[in-house]
Amino acid sequence: MSVPDYMQCAEDHQTLLVVVQPVGIVSEENFFRIYKRISSVSQISVRDSQRVLYIRYRHHYPPENNEWGDFQTHRKVVGLITITDCFSAKDWPQTFEKFHVQKEIYGSTLYDSRLFVFGLQGEITEQPRTDVAFYPNYEDCEAVEKRIEDFIESLFIVLESKRLDRATDKSGDKIPLLCVPFEKKDFVGLDTDSRHYKKRCQGRMRKHVGDLCLQAGMLQDSLVHYHMSVELLRSVNDFLWLGAALEGLCSASVICHYPGGTGGKTGARRFQGSSLPAEAANRHRPGAQEVLIDPGALTTNGINPDTSAEIGRAKNCLSPEDIIDKYKEAISYYSKYKNAGVIELEACVKAVRVLAIQKRSMDASEFLQNAVYINLRQLSEEEKIQRYSILSELYELIGFHRKSAFFKRVAAMQCVAPSISEPGWRACYKLLLETLPGYSLSLDPKDFSRGTHRGWAAVQMRLLHELVYASRRMGNPALSVRHLSFLLQTMLDFLSDQEKKDVTQSLENYTCKCPGTMELLTLPGGPTLPPVPFTKLPIVRRVKLLNLPASLRPQKMKSLLGQNVSTKSPFIYSPIIAHNRGEERNKKIDFQWVQGDVCEVQLMVYNPMPFELRVENMGLLTSGVDFESLPAALSLPAESGLYPVTLVGVPQTTGMITVNGYHTTVFGVFSDCLLDNLPGVKTSGSTVEVIPALPRLQISTSLPRSAHSLQPSSGDEISTNVSVQLYNGEAQQLVIQLENIGTEPLETLEVTSRLLTTKEKLYGDFLSWNLEETLAQFPLQPGKVATFVVNIKVKLDFSCQENLLQDLSDDGISVSGFPLCSPFRQVVRPRVESKPVNAPEGGKPGDPSHMKTLEAILNFKYSGGPGHAEGYYRNLSLGLHVEAEPSVFFTRVTTLPATRMAIQVDKFSFESFPESPGEKGQLANPKQLEEERQEARGLEIDSKLDVHWRIPSLKRTGEASVEGLLSQLVLEHLQLAPLQWDVLVDGQPCDCEAAACRVGDPVRLEVRLTNQSPRSVGPFALTVAPFQDHQNGVHNYDLHDAVSFVGSSTFYLDAVQPSGQSACLGALLFLYTGDFFLHIHFHQDSASKELPPSWFCLPSVHVRALDAQA
Repeated sequence: MSVPDYMQCAEDHQTLLVVVQPVGIVSEENFFRIYKRISSVSQISVRDSQRVLYIRYRHHYPPENNEWGDFQTHRKVVGLITITDCFSAKDWPQTFEKFHVQKEIYGSTLYDSRLFVFGLQGEITEQPRTDVAFYPNYEDCEAVEKRIEDFIESLFIVLESKRLDRATDKSGDKIPLLCVPFEKKDFVGLDTDSRHYKKRCQGRMRKHVGDLCLQAGMLQDSLVHYHMSVELLRSVNDFLWLGAALEGLCSASVICHYPGGTGGKTGARRFQGSSLPAEAANRHRPGAQEVLIDPGALTTNGINPDTSAEIGRAKNCLSPEDIIDKYKEAISYYSKYKNAGVIELEACVKAVRVLAIQKRSMDASEFLQNAVYINLRQLSEEEKIQRYSILSELYELIGFHRKSAFFKRVAAMQCVAPSISEPGWRACYKLLLETLPGYSLSLDPKDFSRGTHRGWAAVQMRLLHELVYASRRMGNPALSVRHLSFLLQTMLDFLSDQEKKDVTQSLENYTCKCPGTMELLTLPGGPTLPPVPFTKLPIVRRVKLLNLPASLRPQKMKSLLGQNVSTKSPFIYSPIIAHNRGEERNKKIDFQWVQGDVCEVQLMVYNPMPFELRVENMGLLTSGVDFESLPAALSLPAESGLYPVTLVGVPQTTGMITVNGYHTTVFGVFSDCLLDNLPGVKTSGSTVEVIPALPRLQISTSLPRSAHSLQPSSGDEISTNVSVQLYNGEAQQLVIQLENIGTEPLETLEVTSRLLTTKEKLYGDFLSWNLEETLAQFPLQPGKVATFVVNIKVKLDFSCQENLLQDLSDDGISVSGFPLCSPFRQVVRPRVESKPVNAPEGGKPGDPSHMKTLEAILNFKYSGGPGHAEGYYRNLSLGLHVEAEPSVFFTRVTTLPATRMAIQVDKFSFESFPESPGEKGQLANPKQLEEERQEARGLEIDSKLDVHWRIPSLKRTGEASVEGLLSQLVLEHLQLAPLQWDVLVDGQPCDCEAAACRVGDPVRLEVRLTNQSPRSVGPFALTVAPFQDHQNGVHNYDLHDAVSFVGSSTFYLDAVQPSGQSACLGALLFLYTGDFFLHIHFHQDSASKELPPSWFCLPSVHVRALDAQA
């Protein structure tokens, strides 16, 4: 026997072998349709008996295997069923002759045969025949199963007769010696009368009867016969048949222990009307293998016709452990015979199946290892493939997955062996796919993105290379690209630098003809190959959604921000709310994108390849909003480290947009890489809100761009910076072009300015504009330009600071006594010495050449389009850098009598300015109010002076302001007295002419005071001081001997109410003749010091004292 049946299992020993074959030309479809119906009748209950017959069908069986039918009866073809097509009566004789020829092939062992004829009709079909069945067609043949049952019953009759014939032979004839084919020549010339020969014959026949009993459904009888056969054959060292008897004993015991079978067939074999005795319940007991046989029970020929005694006395079923031991013993006996290699191999397979059920994997592997090394005849390539495939299945059955994969791969390689004229690349590819689980390989790249790598990478890479090559030889380049992509993606960490270059070069060669896609590929046989995205080419470490530039960021109007306040929880803290906010923070981002504007996502990528990586068509994958991705191409240097890549796109609609990942094209393979499948990627969120479209404003100015970038403390970003250089007091216009570069009309515009923190004191409006002319051009359609003019005016302090002298004395001129037109000074300040103009290096603030810097921000708040309707706007900031150079300095400011060249001004009434905290409210700061009053007074004085300067060589002009130069003392000189006074001498008002009086006569003096201010004045003291003017600049106030007062020269008055009057009465007595002047002034005693310390009456009262006799 040279053709092994790798599907053999232990329970096949109880089956009858029936061959089903076509005769003539029968289509494969029709044949297997009938064959399937025939093979469905695999077991029947014997009529009037509790026994069950099992049938094993084969549509192909080598005739040489049939020669071993005496050795093991389940190998004997006992039934033949032929199927043929015959459509005319003329063809019937020839068809029937072919049937007889077919019977002759297995004629020596056949019990019965049948011929099924399809298509023939007529008289011939009406003739009653037992061995032929006629059917009009393959559809109208309902009685096939019934005829098969009748056929099996006929087989049973023959089988039973043979069993009884062999078991009940009581004649004195010699028992024939059963032989296997290769033994016949060895037994020629043996002594047939020797005891040794007779025992051999008895043992072999007893074993043969055991086979017949097992096939006939008499399990316990077969066990008895097998045990007796073992004893007989062991005594004569008939090892080959002893192995067969042991194997039969094992098969019967397996059938007893495992009714469901060991061949992996679905459904357990049911023992209808089971003939198992009560001992079946105790078959697992130790000692069940013991055999108690009475030697006297044997007949002369060694066969007892009645075995019921042995059945009752013997516990013949082997235990599960003994079954394996007996299998080992049987196989060891088989191994002694070179021609019994097939028998040995099949026994190993049967033992493995039993061990698989017993879950004894290590023992099973020993049997399989023995099966691998069994040397059969020269096998064909197809037989080698079958052998390796069955070994793989058996290793898989016992849980040796990697060993199973090894043999399946060997079978795959055998399909394309060089000796095969037409290599089976499809079969090779299919077998290679089946090896993947054994090597811990999966065709889904997701299985390799979690945890550590499983399996041997070197073996896995070899297998993937073989899949690539097999798919290419199959003529399926798409499969080659998919497998090569999978190799590069999952095995990248295990490839050497040279292997990386080779694999990528091969991949590029494949993708030139068939680009890689993200589609599912259906494999031959049904399974699909998932897509392989290149998430490692390049490797992405971080994904960050970027906010729009500061000038384009949308902001919600404050009036609309508070509408949703009521929906918030009234609780300060709630764990549920905190949890939800945490989840939202992980996904949604707190800024917005704008419909129609370019949005950016930054990726930090890394190139793991040892060469430059070219990534083409890299863009974003989004959901939730229509999004136009603008693909980019990049080239990453070898092993680049983290490299920032910005991907852009434009949302076309509004709503919540989620960035799901990105797509790339690398080495010709298109990949969709989802963030959920990227291990170790850091992201601050992937969902952002897209608001309705807003206009976009672009500004250009008449001033040059500034090299100085403003850094406001508020963190605002400045889109444009301009600079200008002006002299102190100079003004210039800044012309700004406002262009709408968006797609929505610009409907609203608000302009504000903010001066950045500066130590310099500014006077007047630094920036001023008129927005009405610009708004008249609105709404500004896309592409249109509007003009906006800003006036820049620099007015800083014009003083020389420390060099500015605040005293009121004229340079080098000493004035004795009380100066005309000056307040009375009780304390005269010391004169401040002049400091040198050239300050030390470094530019102190007092340095006249010191250049000062002013910085301001112009903020444009604008909106329009659908975004304006939703309450959104944008801010655009313009930074202004002004360098102010000094123009003129005021080194000294003083007030003088109008006797010199000066600027003549009228005195001012400051009553319109707030004078007390009460006028601005109880909470006003008095110091702040005082500063505001002083600034307001300075501004009014500066407007009256209107000082301008001009630099002819530069053609530059400007103003010079004295606002910051006027001290309190100077303001006192320029302020009108709050009181109006009238002086009467002897009842007559004083005018420009001198009042005459007599020496020695008292002269009445009356001073009438009227309060013209809106507030009360006082208390104060009014003083009259006489003096003589010597007309040389000297005033003589020492007139105690010439003028005498009747009463006091000083009058103390309380407060004078608004519009109220008060009068001071006194008398003077002139003792000498001459021209006298009366200097009348009052001094305020209030502690608030809201008024100057003293006021005087101009001009002085002129009194001329005449001789009394005149």
